[in-house]
Amino acid sequence: MSATNKQNPCLTDGVPLAPVLEVAAWSARPKVLLHEHLDGGLRPQTLLDLCRARGLTPPAATAEALGDWFAANAHAGSLERYLAGFALTVGAMASAAACERVAFEAAEDALADGCVLAEFRMAPSLFAPLGLRPEAAIEALLAGLARSALPCGLIVCAMRTDGPACTASVARMAGRYADRGVVGFDLAGAERGFPATRHREALHLANDAGLGLTCHAGEADDGHRVIEAIRLGATRIGHGIRVMDNPVWVEQARAAGVHFEVCPSSNVHTGAVRRLAAHPFGAMTAAGLHLSCSTDNRLISQVTLSGELAALQAHQRLSVATLMAQQADAVRASFLDDTVKAAALARIAAA
Repeated sequence: MSATNKQNPCLTDGVPLAPVLEVAAWSARPKVLLHEHLDGGLRPQTLLDLCRARGLTPPAATAEALGDWFAANAHAGSLERYLAGFALTVGAMASAAACERVAFEAAEDALADGCVLAEFRMAPSLFAPLGLRPEAAIEALLAGLARSALPCGLIVCAMRTDGPACTASVARMAGRYADRGVVGFDLAGAERGFPATRHREALHLANDAGLGLTCHAGEADDGHRVIEAIRLGATRIGHGIRVMDNPVWVEQARAAGVHFEVCPSSNVHTGAVRRLAAHPFGAMTAAGLHLSCSTDNRLISQVTLSGELAALQAHQRLSVATLMAQQADAVRASFLDDTVKAAALARIAAA
């Protein structure tokens, strides 16, 4: 795998709090990935190849140096620097062939890291200004995922910074692929100032099409955005860590049974949390919330799912049994079909 966990200051907060499995041992365990953006998870060499094919100038000349560039941005303490990589990755992916390659490699990388089920996401509307029709992007991404042996599906994202008519259009488009590998719909992008309530129609359209609903909420904005998303029909929440700021929100989320797709290193890199030891993942677990660990952006944050689980175990006082139980919970929260989920649960139970 190319997006490997580099030595990371936010993951080495003093002496580990408990004996932990090494990353290689976690890699051998069956796992589930629910929250990974395809435009944030390219292999460095693939990004170099695609940049050159499109006449783009990458910030480094080798795959190793490019990985170092992303690592430096991730640890710079600047959201702007963290997000700078997405302009490069989206530009490089703006062809059907590139989308298919990136999706296939993402699934293969997850499989190599021990995943038995995965869901990947992308906002196809990002490609329209670059000359790639969103429908063509979806079809290419689905073709790439289908080439892998990993049971997986695609979540189509709409950008909440777009107008309600635009997000509704994306939801309708996603619904047309509901029987071809699109399994869910997500609202992504900047939270603050762009509430999910503006996109009520999009969420209803996606739900009516039979798609699972997830929503980025409660990371950069207040925790009440989590409750707002739940009321709009979301059964999963991307990040959602600010829900812990108010015990009333915690109880409401627990009662709703919503599943939190939590991405610890990404939360540190975007400034939502100061360091991994201070991340509310452990507190969310202790509060009885339904959650699991994901990667968010393997390239941008230079992480793997196995590395994230090892770091959580080290710095959040979480046992292997607890983290594996959360992996089973992630299967149950998946938008994939019941047959696939039953097989994944059997793999986890046998581990």
